[in-house]
Amino acid sequence: MAVKLGPNRYGKAETRLVHVVKDGPVHHVKDVNVSTSLSGDMEAVHLTGDNAAVLPTDTQKNTVYAFARKHGVGQIEEFALLLAGHFAGSQPSIHHARVEIEEYAWRREGPHSFARAGGEVRTCVVHRDRDGRATVVSGLKDLVLLNSTGSEFHGYIADEYTTLPPATDRVLATAVEARWRHAGDTPSYGSSYERVRRCLVEAFADTHSRSLQQTLYAMGERALTACEEICEVRLALPNKHHFAVDLSPFGLDNDNEVFFAADRPYGLIEGSVLREDAPDAGFAWE
Repeated sequence: MAVKLGPNRYGKAETRLVHVVKDGPVHHVKDVNVSTSLSGDMEAVHLTGDNAAVLPTDTQKNTVYAFARKHGVGQIEEFALLLAGHFAGSQPSIHHARVEIEEYAWRREGPHSFARAGGEVRTCVVHRDRDGRATVVSGLKDLVLLNSTGSEFHGYIADEYTTLPPATDRVLATAVEARWRHAGDTPSYGSSYERVRRCLVEAFADTHSRSLQQTLYAMGERALTACEEICEVRLALPNKHHFAVDLSPFGLDNDNEVFFAADRPYGLIEGSVLREDAPDAGFAWE
């Protein structure tokens, strides 16, 4: 039986980095989680164990810390582009670099005191090859949203296993995971992130939802319409079900006021919305 090596990559996952900038008595904190993956001329290490082409994962970790000291950590997309450019351009055996960063926000409570700001996480994934081609995907996850009314779900297929009753007024809740692809150079990743995030939240709040799929499309469409620097939005929306509790055994009514919030199982709605003239994604989503 003949076999051959298929696509592969290796790297250092989840390098935790906290960078403190000291502006006199006022400090600034950047808290990130960096994962790097490299690919290229790696046949020998897989087939014979020859490590001559391998940049150790420990070196990748050290590079993250050294670059934080040398360049600082501003917008996570810019830091990822710096790292990816270094890895893809510094070693002839490395043809492609993927850098993924998660950022954890802190709320200022004093000149050098901070409190962790909720559960929402900002994300980015940058790809760069040795020819200088690069893609940037920004995003967020764990953005928890809820509409206490303004959501329906009815008119669906009903077969012999269907027990779900139609709903004309229900709670709609989700924990948004969103990723958006930049069409080219973005002047300010920070302001772009804030605008896209605002569009996603506003579309969720403004849409009278007849399905979570409809809401997903409205969220992506709002972001693409308002933010010209992006060309594609991918969303994953778990449906965090809220079931009205039957209070009739206690002689009480329940006009959609008391709910049981179920954590699992849950519906998972996924989809992408993109401009008709969106450039080819290349390796952006890999």
